[in-house]
Amino acid sequence: MVTMERDTETVHEAYSFVCLHCGHGWEEEYEIRHTTDLAGRRRADYFSHGRRVPSPLTRADCPDCNRGPIRILRPGRVNSARTYLA
Repeated sequence: MVTMERDTETVHEAYSFVCLHCGHGWEEEYEIRHTTDLAGRRRADYFSHGRRVPSPLTRADCPDCNRGPIRILRPGRVNSARTYLA
């Protein structure tokens, strides 16, 4: 089945993450493509570094320790904490 798209809007968002298990912090920027198909169904596809990725809002594991839980922060929080600690 081929689904035709009616409308696509692209936005860029950044998120900061911190692992509450190991303390690892990281930031990532996403290109988010919001699409509405001809039937009116909306979909959001997330891309990072040109690759389609799962929504960062559903991420459960830390890329450093493969555990969690993960807390999502406003963009810039991890880098500002690193500057303060340096």
